[in-house]
Amino acid sequence: MRQARTSWLVASVALALTPTTARTQVARTASSPRLARLTAALPEIDRLMSTFAANAKVPGIAYGIVVDGRVMHIGVAGVRNVAMNAPVDTGTVFRIASMTKSFTALSILKLRDDGKLSLEDPAEKFVPELAQLRYPTSDSPKLTIRHLLSHSAGFPEDNPWGDQQLAATDAEMSAMMRRGIPFSTSPGTSYEYSNFGFAILGRIVANVSHMPYTRYVREQVLLPLGMTSTTLEARDVSASRLALGYRRQDGRWLEEPQLPDGAFGAMGGMLTSVSDLGKWVAFMLDAWPPRDGAERGPVRRASVREMQQVVRFNGASAIRDTTNGTVSLSAGGYGFGLGVRQTCLFPTIVSHSGGLPGFGSLMRWLPEYGVGIVALGNLTYTGWGGPTTQALEVLARSGGLVQREPEPAPILVERRAQVARLVTQWNDRLADSVAAMNLFLDESKARRRASMDAVRAAAGSDCRTEGPFVVENALRGRWRMRCRDGDLRVNITLAPTEPAGVQFLEVTPMRREESLAAGPVCR
Repeated sequence: MRQARTSWLVASVALALTPTTARTQVARTASSPRLARLTAALPEIDRLMSTFAANAKVPGIAYGIVVDGRVMHIGVAGVRNVAMNAPVDTGTVFRIASMTKSFTALSILKLRDDGKLSLEDPAEKFVPELAQLRYPTSDSPKLTIRHLLSHSAGFPEDNPWGDQQLAATDAEMSAMMRRGIPFSTSPGTSYEYSNFGFAILGRIVANVSHMPYTRYVREQVLLPLGMTSTTLEARDVSASRLALGYRRQDGRWLEEPQLPDGAFGAMGGMLTSVSDLGKWVAFMLDAWPPRDGAERGPVRRASVREMQQVVRFNGASAIRDTTNGTVSLSAGGYGFGLGVRQTCLFPTIVSHSGGLPGFGSLMRWLPEYGVGIVALGNLTYTGWGGPTTQALEVLARSGGLVQREPEPAPILVERRAQVARLVTQWNDRLADSVAAMNLFLDESKARRRASMDAVRAAAGSDCRTEGPFVVENALRGRWRMRCRDGDLRVNITLAPTEPAGVQFLEVTPMRREESLAAGPVCR
């Protein structure tokens, strides 16, 4: 089950879309100025999506913007059924193909958290058909659940083949495994996308839980999240809500058959609506940042965050835009059922796409900002990469993307106040009480005092802390001190000791108009 391709050949026949409709909900925790900026960007995103659908000849689309735990905006356009000219609405159900993998991964982590398995367990412990696997080298490790979750099992990439396996029965899949699975690499050595691997994870879910995979996912994941429109079987969806899938051939749309759910469903069989998929992305975002407080989901926040961190690196890229000469950089890898990237614009992008004959989908979110986007289409391998990237860039330009800061440790707040007093007027006893043992070895106390006095003198007297405390983590932060003739930027990092002393201290001039916010990753 391939991830949907991110480029598309535009056909020459025009597509008539029904007018884009949208509804907006107030995001629960979004501040008014931030929400106003994000809301102001929505018309441009609507235009982007409609233009994309028309140019790519997608019969129907649905997309949503997720902010701070809610789907704040949904847009739909086009038709779910070409022959009936039936329009897409907010309840229309599309196939999402490989995005199913994140649901499978979460199911495995829930079983792990419940003490039913370990990610380091050999897969053959729960799937006996794998016991006779012929490994590629004599020194290959046993295939583990972790290998399967991170596409590092060593199985060959199998997208063209995987698309046609959804209908396979349990008996047929068992026979495949008993005959053996060829390896392209030794387990644990490299990334290679494997639909078969995630089908095996579905078998593990079923064997460990003693219930069919479909039932386990529905009862343990979907229903607790209120995802009542989500299923793995098209026949369970009302005909009045089901999006039919199409491919474009000779200037017209040809309907693709709906593939039934079978033994490979765990790798790409799911169907859902834009509203339900928005709930899933909101649940993923709610795991960030780490914090105290009650757990509200069916799986621990720590495990949901675990899914969204790189386990297996899968490459970096630098692409030059010949129209403007800019270079786009990207690097990252695969977590558990999810891809994770870093770009010049965003420190973390978590995503997965899905493509099947008749459908293409994508979900992307920004953990640092609490914002995400989902997009569904009923054209084979609908290429959502471009428009969703542009939509996130529109949100960034709006000024509404504000990073969600972690909570500072109480000792960091205390050290901030003490260091601010040092900046205002140096005191040796106070300096000794806040410094970690390295601070005055790295640079002597006398030199640090002289440097701080010089910076403060240039900024003038009457220095005071002003504005936000920008917290990078529980033990690192920076803030502005406003003085008579200029401003100072103060950065501190605490040491791994109890009590935590200041191991890094920097005081530098800054312009009045300069922001403390972090700049782009790439400069």
